Order: sequence, then structure tokens, then C-alpha cells
Amino acid sequence: MKASIILFISIFFVTTPSVDESFFWGQNGHRVTGEIATKHLTKRAKRKIDKLLKGQSLAFVSTFADEIKSDRKYSAFSAWHYVNMGLDENYETAEKNPKGDLVTAIAKCISVLKDPKQKESDKVFYLKMLVHLVGDLHQPMHIGQKEDRGGNRIKVQWFGQGTNLHSVWDNKMIEAWNMSYLELANNAKDLSRSQVKAIEKGSVEDWVNEVHAITKELYSSVKEGENLRYRYSYDHFATVRTQLQKGGIRLAKILNDIY
Repeated sequence: MKASIILFISIFFVTTPSVDESFFWGQNGHRVTGEIATKHLTKRAKRKIDKLLKGQSLAFVSTFADEIKSDRKYSAFSAWHYVNMGLDENYETAEKNPKGDLVTAIAKCISVLKDPKQKESDKVFYLKMLVHLVGDLHQPMHIGQKEDRGGNRIKVQWFGQGTNLHSVWDNKMIEAWNMSYLELANNAKDLSRSQVKAIEKGSVEDWVNEVHAITKELYSSVKEGENLRYRYSYDHFATVRTQLQKGGIRLAKILNDIY
């Protein structure tokens, strides 16, 4: 009996996908961006969104696009979560994925939400997708190189545990900070109106290029197999917080423009 239980537990932990394989920006990261976006919505946008989401918050629906990966009927949306670019390229010059990418996906979501002829169920679906994808855009390793799958193949350690560079930026640093998404959102930097306006400026393509400049720096921030610890978080967690906040502000800008 004991042997059977041990075997079951071993199989469970070997075969069950880890959070690293299933989520981008981690659940907390996406919820932070959704919560910050809510703080920047106009009253009209809030009313429209509340009606569509039946009172569910942007933070609550922010992980939807990852959750549906468990269902094969949504496999066509897999390429929507990232943009592959060489480190010295920008979005305009980079080879485009025929299956789509973050830029084309966000444009599709906006198009559906603006179209009065679209069904309510479709608007709900693409609103949830939009919330998640704007968050993904601001995770620097989502604008990474094709050959290493945005840092997924760059093996490192996090406090002695094997992982990869993508995962460190998705969730390891956020989890190690040990704060809820509300605590992180409520402790975002105080910004002046002019600072918020500056973040809102530009197109989605401009934002991709801006984030990609950070991505380029991150590729040189580690060595294969390096054991990343407190110093790495000390050097980079401010960037994580900034990116989460920018994602929230820009998501609100898109939604305010739509509504």
C-alpha cells in the first residue's frame, strides 16, 4: 500500500506541468497589471467592462489566456503570447510569424471590441485575451530570440534550483518577493500625470521595441548555468515592477480609447 502511494506521488510530480511551463508573467504578475489598469480606467470604460465581465475584475480575468492552453481547441492562439526578434532587430524589420504574434493579436482584440456587430460572447473572449496579452508584451523575455524560445532554453538556477531565464522573469522574482498582487499593485510607484502620459505615448509596435531594448540587456545579464540569487533580484526587480506598472497603464489607455 505504501509503495503504491509513493509511486502515485512520484508519477504526479513527474507528469504534472509546472507553473513555469504553463504561465507567463505568472498569475500574480498578470493580476498586478490588471489591477493597476483598473486604477487608470475612465468611469465610462469601467461601466462598459463591468457589463461585459459581469462584475469580474481585470485582475481576475488576466490569466484566462493561459488557462485556455489546456484546451486544444484554442491551440491557434499559442503564438499570440510573444514576438520573436533578433537582438539587433526591431519589430518592423523582424521576420513575422505567419501564425501571428503579440502585435497582431492585440490589434485583433481591439478590432473585435470596437466592432458593434460582434457578439457579446466574442467581445468577452477578446477582452480577456487583451488584458493578458498587454501584460505579456511587457515581460521582456516575451520579445526574445526564436532559437532559445525567449530564454526558455537558457538554463540557470534560482537559489540552487534548476530553471531557465524566461521563468526567472515570469515568476521566480515575483514569487520570491512574497507579496500578493494587491500589495504589489498598491505599492506601484507614484507617478505624475505627465509621467503617465509619457508612458501612454506610442503604438503597440513602439512598446515592443522599447521592451526589446530591455530584453537585449537581459540576455547579457546571466551565464548559462549561473546560480541566480539575491543579487540578481536586487539588480532587476525594479525593472519587473516598472514593467508591470507600464503594462497596466497602457492596458488602461487601450481600453479607454476603445470605450
